[in-house]
Amino acid sequence: MDRYVFREGSFTVITWLSGIAVFAIFALLVFDVFYHSGLFSLEFLFSDVKGAGREGGILPVIISTSLIVLTCSVVSLPIALGSAYFLFYFSRQNTRISALLRVSLDVLASTPSIVFGLFGSAFFCLYLDLGFSILSGGLTLACMILPAVIRMCEEGLSATPEEYGLQAAALGMSKTALFFHVLLPAALPTLSAAVLLGIGRALSETAALLFTSGYVLRMPESLMDSGRSLSIHIYDLAMNIPGGDQNAYRTAAVLLGMLFVINSVALASMNFCAGRVIRK
Repeated sequence: MDRYVFREGSFTVITWLSGIAVFAIFALLVFDVFYHSGLFSLEFLFSDVKGAGREGGILPVIISTSLIVLTCSVVSLPIALGSAYFLFYFSRQNTRISALLRVSLDVLASTPSIVFGLFGSAFFCLYLDLGFSILSGGLTLACMILPAVIRMCEEGLSATPEEYGLQAAALGMSKTALFFHVLLPAALPTLSAAVLLGIGRALSETAALLFTSGYVLRMPESLMDSGRSLSIHIYDLAMNIPGGDQNAYRTAAVLLGMLFVINSVALASMNFCAGRVIRK
């Protein structure tokens, strides 16, 4: 009995220490970024870049990042939903195809982002002649986040009660009507969380955008213009611009704030979905 209590107590202590360690790392990271960034006002967010980033704000960088993420989301969401529905419904009838698709998703999920950057540069920038542009960067990020978004969307569809499909079949509903009128509304919180987490991954990406969206600091006028993302701006200020460290930290603080908001919304969506399932 004493040995059992000792094991349970040791496991509890290790669990608490692990949680505290993770929180401590996060707290130290946030403290370091905000400590070195100093005080900055909203003018930093809404003013133009000056002195290669040493002075001024980051408005063109924020606009470019938003356009890249928007392009990524618009392209990846329909493909992710279609693939997830195939894995959820049609995989029972086409086991070989579904197995091949799952293996492909696993390989893509483990592929380094720099490989997606090289692919995007070769295919979107050169072969499709899109050049260094926001569109090339968004399409590359869409390819990169697809595996994770597809799997989360599939989990959301699988979490819907099986009775929904049986009742829809009894009413003679088509597969299209079942998806849009039954499964999609029921799994919407989880699907929203999947998209938001994918956006969070895309927002923090650097390597895949180095070869596709470019370094340009000017305000983009269209998706065919080159644009610098927040992560690339941080890298360039910290590594290539003398005297740019403080603005690099300030940009990092902005990026952390955006990621915190996105992940908080995603977590709230997942909790809401779990609450609905429990109530039912």
